Amino acid sequence: MEHDHDEGRRVSRRTALAGISSIGLGALLAACGRSGSTTATASDGVSVGISPQSSTAEDLTGLFAGSNTCTLTASTTQGPYYFDADRIRADIREDRKGTRLKLALRVQDSESCAALPNAVVEIWHCDADGLYSGAESLSGGGGGGGGAMPSGAPEGGAPGGMPSGGPGGGPGGTPPSGMPSGMPSGAPGGAGGAGGAGGAGDQGDLTPKDDKRYLRGAQVTNKDGIVEFTTIWPGWYRGRTVHVHAMVHVNDERTLTTQLMMDEKLNSAVFAKAPYAVHTGRDTFNDGDGIYKPGMLLKITEDGDGYLGVITLAVDPDRNGT
Repeated sequence: MEHDHDEGRRVSRRTALAGISSIGLGALLAACGRSGSTTATASDGVSVGISPQSSTAEDLTGLFAGSNTCTLTASTTQGPYYFDADRIRADIREDRKGTRLKLALRVQDSESCAALPNAVVEIWHCDADGLYSGAESLSGGGGGGGGAMPSGAPEGGAPGGMPSGGPGGGPGGTPPSGMPSGMPSGAPGGAGGAGGAGGAGDQGDLTPKDDKRYLRGAQVTNKDGIVEFTTIWPGWYRGRTVHVHAMVHVNDERTLTTQLMMDEKLNSAVFAKAPYAVHTGRDTFNDGDGIYKPGMLLKITEDGDGYLGVITLAVDPDRNGT
């Protein structure tokens, strides 16, 4: 199946010469938040013209059937590893190795079910080893457990954004057939995790600890409310199931922060191969994760040498709870 995996925005020739990455996220949010605005200012002061992608490939649009349409998407914590990475791009892999994963995310109004063009969608997730760019020193010890509290985290919060995990306060869940269920030996004590209890006591934005920005990026929805990213299948770390973080900005406001999950049979298939196979001892699965909800599952199909995942993110721009 062929899909159009170009940038979620088409840009003018002047923009192409300046480079789309020269437009910071703040400038992009401001431009998209102004009614009728089609320009943003690049880091070099150049005025950049932005025009929406004309349409989404018909075969891709059809995959959204039944993907949580018109149901308000559950909000979650942003976790301790979010920051404005200033990376406006569709391919966020950089040098990270792993199974290719293409994501198509559709943003719609939860009340009217109408597509929301000109919304900014950010995603970020860990690599095959469970590390987050900009926070490798914090995420290297089991998803934040045992590390320093990230900047902006609330006082009294669990170190590193530790989630409550599965029932009974610890990580767990049922592994697919043949998968180990015990805690990995030699890992730091305590159930570390980057998520935190969904919707409760969220951390502030992180001050990056290194200059890496892999597996982070933002795109702007087209007239169909769709953005597309190319990334890798996320790895795992202690205390959390496999997930991708997503944040939707509408009218320059953070309208939704949520997480995207994968079917455990597919997780098992991917993790049996390089580079994931050397990272053993996974301890938390979907049904034992403190944040997981069935509505967060991506609809995933095989796509060449990788996978394509789609989901509808239904947001509430007027914040009336429906």
